[in-house]
Amino acid sequence: MRVTVVVPTYNENENIEILCRGVRAVVPTASIVVVDDGSPDGTADTAERLAVEMGAISVVRRAEKLGLGSAYRAGLRAAIDAGAEICVQMDADLSHDAALLPALIATVEHGADLAIGSRYVPGGRTVDWPSGRRRLSRWGNRYAAGVLGLAVNDATAGYRAYSADALERMKFETVRAEGYGFQVEMTYRLVSLGGKIVEFPITFRDRVEGSSKMSGSIIREASVLVARLWVSDFRGRRRRRAEGR
Repeated sequence: MRVTVVVPTYNENENIEILCRGVRAVVPTASIVVVDDGSPDGTADTAERLAVEMGAISVVRRAEKLGLGSAYRAGLRAAIDAGAEICVQMDADLSHDAALLPALIATVEHGADLAIGSRYVPGGRTVDWPSGRRRLSRWGNRYAAGVLGLAVNDATAGYRAYSADALERMKFETVRAEGYGFQVEMTYRLVSLGGKIVEFPITFRDRVEGSSKMSGSIIREASVLVARLWVSDFRGRRRRRAEGR
């Protein structure tokens, strides 16, 4: 099956070449879409140089930072339009181990709609994270799962592979959340459609180069999003009950 790895970037010039070469080392036939939000450090230029050298790398240049969700919507659309059957989401900061790509891809090839590289299933872990960040992530996932009824341990995980068919069924381009809320809303939509989701353990390593994109606004957005989705779901259940009567 045709595989495309979608990588959003902002000031990832130290990492993008390592990532692209790492992807190709384990999945030589994979295409790569880099969605760059106007990085002043030359990330897009480096990606375009790699495209000439390695082939099957496309760069979507955007004039400014428009958010993680927006970048993934643009990258996934470009990947599917180019013929991708499996779309992988991967961070540019080297926190996701490219060696696990074959396992993610194989999980979708064998019938999963979504394969999640999870920090919070047995065998999964985070490395070099401050304790506060680790607690925030863990309890944020428990909050999302508990409120929305998701049988998913790591709904905010960024290392994941979707079947292109599932993405289209989810109408992914209408997801408006940004930041980690994007991953939560995507997971919620697929669960609501009865999609098959498989989690397997990964070791998540904190970035070595560059700075984290985490911010208070991203955390607030995710918290509000979960509440909004619950309210929408509750109203939908009430309406369906009323129509049933």
